[in-house]
Amino acid sequence: MNEESQKYWDEYWNDRDQTKPKKVSDWQFGASPDQLAQLVIDEVKTATCSGLIFYEIEKEPLPAIEDYSVVLSSNDKPLAIIKTVDVNIMPMNEVPEEFAIAEGEGDRTYQYWKEVHEKFFTKELNEVGLAYSEDMMLVCERFELVDVKNK
Repeated sequence: MNEESQKYWDEYWNDRDQTKPKKVSDWQFGASPDQLAQLVIDEVKTATCSGLIFYEIEKEPLPAIEDYSVVLSSNDKPLAIIKTVDVNIMPMNEVPEEFAIAEGEGDRTYQYWKEVHEKFFTKELNEVGLAYSEDMMLVCERFELVDVKNK
């Protein structure tokens, strides 16, 4: 975690009577970090997904229920804290419409979600020498907004 994220995380938990969770990470959302973070802050975006292959390539642990994350802006400034409440791994072509809508992007239709994610994953996979497939495995994560920095 970057220094600003760690400070925000520590300050948030210092104001609580609860024990601070040990596991936390900080990261940006997808291709439009600022726009997507604002959707989280507005509580429009309550879900996100990523290709399972990227976790494997980067040797990153999969998200788990009760994980916390500090959401970063495009310039790595902490904006909010979210908590993972559900994780499922499934083929992209089996993602339910309700999940796609919970991602909160564009016109909030399944068709929009599918087109944008197909384009995004095609580009990301090409960068690592892989081809997109509509049955690629996705890590589908639901989360809840815990705090907004400087609210």
